[in-house]
Amino acid sequence: MLTTLMAIVAVILCILFRILNVNSAPQKPQLYCQDQAFLASILKISPVLAEPYKPTRLWGFSGHVQTVVHSVIGRVKCPWPTGERVYVALPDETTLTYDLYQPLSSFEDDVTIAICPGIGNSSESVYVKTFVHFVQYHGYRCAVLNHIGVLANVKLTSPRIFTYGHTDDYHAMLLNLLEKHPNTRVVCIGFSLGGNIVTKYIGERGTNKLPNIIGGISICQGYNAIEGTKFLLNWQNFRRFYFYVMTESMRNIILKHKHVLLSEEVKRRHGLNEREIISAATLPELDEAYTRKVHNFRSVNDMYKWSSCISYLDGVNTPMVFINALDDPLVPEPLLEPIKDFAKNRSNALYVELAHGGHLGFYEGGLVYPNPITWLDRTLVSLVGSITMVQADKALKVS
Repeated sequence: MLTTLMAIVAVILCILFRILNVNSAPQKPQLYCQDQAFLASILKISPVLAEPYKPTRLWGFSGHVQTVVHSVIGRVKCPWPTGERVYVALPDETTLTYDLYQPLSSFEDDVTIAICPGIGNSSESVYVKTFVHFVQYHGYRCAVLNHIGVLANVKLTSPRIFTYGHTDDYHAMLLNLLEKHPNTRVVCIGFSLGGNIVTKYIGERGTNKLPNIIGGISICQGYNAIEGTKFLLNWQNFRRFYFYVMTESMRNIILKHKHVLLSEEVKRRHGLNEREIISAATLPELDEAYTRKVHNFRSVNDMYKWSSCISYLDGVNTPMVFINALDDPLVPEPLLEPIKDFAKNRSNALYVELAHGGHLGFYEGGLVYPNPITWLDRTLVSLVGSITMVQADKALKVS
């Protein structure tokens, strides 16, 4: 009996060690950059990129645990930054909101970080609040887009919510921001889906219309929605479970605003079947039943191709940094090859690849209880400083 019990305990411990990946050791990020002068400028202000990332010892080497802790618990001792909510009336009668946070310490440069959160997220998401509070104390202003339909206390004034690839809402936020602060320089930062939107925005518009943009940073996005969906539809590495959570999140947003989004007039105009929307088991099914019809795409694949930033990288002409983790359960390694190749062949582009961190986790320090500020928070602040310096050096050379 005792032998059997010991064997069961041994098996459980082996499984836990396998899941938590505790035998792993901290590793330095892999940096891919064709432009060595650009890389040197980045590392001058961001030496953290040349140092090993040290995840929380007991569970931080597991991408699944990092991802779940990030999505369920969020940040440790999360502060509540003080800002103002800005309301913008768009031409299609949509009410767009973003939250504007002023710097809490003096800084000689006027720099604003324009944040695009992940799918179904907003300025009220815990990881966004922690990051905003941290950068305020480093002298930066923050503008955070609230994806339309996400905030419970903001009513829809038109029959639409945010999408995966429309960049107009982000553009409207920037235009309004620059009316208030016309001399500020802007660094665009996108998390997950927001990384796709920011990269696509810079690629399709460049800096021609908004020269205030001096750079962009993308974190944990998948770059190609068509290929990414293929991976998320299978159960390997529990991806289908994560896809289910994403599907439920989108469906809940639609049903929360059912009286506007699924009114009889809207259903008739777009040929929507409410039962198909409610019963959709995956995001592609939900997009087939709702999203692609509302936005007049012939097929879901057409919509995914149009939405994916991979199709717009050739138009990126401003400094960009891309960050991904190899153990991100939502973004498998094959999706990272195109952005790796992009950074290897373009100036002013850097791809940062970490062995660990999960999806937007990047907790660090401690045995069980991590540091309040994550590796990602620290790194993003230093990268904003690096991009600002790169832009200042370029302006000095031109003059």
